[in-house]
Amino acid sequence: RMRAILQTTDITDLSDQDIPSIFLEVVERGRSLTAADGRVLTDLRPDAPGTYVDRLAEETTINGRGMTDYDLPAAPDERTPRLVRRCLAYVCACLRKAQVEFGDTQVKAYVSLSFADTEEALLTSNVTFCTPLPDVRPYIPDLEGVTDAAVAEISLEDCSAWS
Repeated sequence: RMRAILQTTDITDLSDQDIPSIFLEVVERGRSLTAADGRVLTDLRPDAPGTYVDRLAEETTINGRGMTDYDLPAAPDERTPRLVRRCLAYVCACLRKAQVEFGDTQVKAYVSLSFADTEEALLTSNVTFCTPLPDVRPYIPDLEGVTDAAVAEISLEDCSAWS
């Protein structure tokens, strides 16, 4: 599903101008390490550290957010491309920052698109980041098998084609 959306959306020339200001602030404040070596967006860290099953859970919980969409039109042909561009621009900016700060390209982003469980059933999105670990299950074990949303795993290498 995500592949079809990406094929029909202009995702070239992504820039910071595609990112809502509140998310741009998150990008600009960078990343930091938690006590468990979780790679998290500094601005999204909770004031009090939480308890997590493993580092994957910590990273995806802290880093995960719904993308701003209240200002987008409801018509799917207008809403979808703008929402996708926002998500991808944010993801790529965060992944570039992670490479600079951690010196590698291990952090991966996950973008999901699904219809809200509301009367309007508007398309909504969620973005999170995590670092795959050899001893921890993948964040989404069967990415191609997801049927209730359009989901993509994105690496920094993917971003080079879009910006």
